[in-house]
Amino acid sequence: MATTALGGNPVSTVGDLPSIGSSPSFTLTKSDLSDLTPADLAGKKVLLNIFPSIDTPTCAASVRAFNQRAAALDNTVVINVSADLPFAQGRFCAAEGIADVSNASTFRSDFGQAWGLTLADGKLAGLLARAVVVLDETGSVTYSQLVPEIAQEPDYESAIAALG
Repeated sequence: MATTALGGNPVSTVGDLPSIGSSPSFTLTKSDLSDLTPADLAGKKVLLNIFPSIDTPTCAASVRAFNQRAAALDNTVVINVSADLPFAQGRFCAAEGIADVSNASTFRSDFGQAWGLTLADGKLAGLLARAVVVLDETGSVTYSQLVPEIAQEPDYESAIAALG
């Protein structure tokens, strides 16, 4: 179990992020309601921008920032991951003119449990903690950050550097 915070109050997750060098599996739901798995991303570098909900200011800021900073990198895919329905994720990106990232929902998967990111307590219990995970072309974790305060933006520079 890992710990983050919300408003300075400790919040536990159900586990720990996948370790560096591991190749975790997942199934997420894309905007067309089809599945997204690591096999769909083989051969590409992947930045998973994971957060509680697209409807919060910090989550929206991270989507905008990664759209600007990482989406233009060669052979790189940025995927925003939250429990929001794909329709809400798509609406937000369309309204903001965000076109260079993809969205994926956990609404019908065990992603949060399997990756240790479901918040176990606190006001946002059941949603995902804020985290960034970078996968290399083989699907191995090369970088991960559980953001220490849910209302804080992730370490963009380190995440982008990990895509190197």
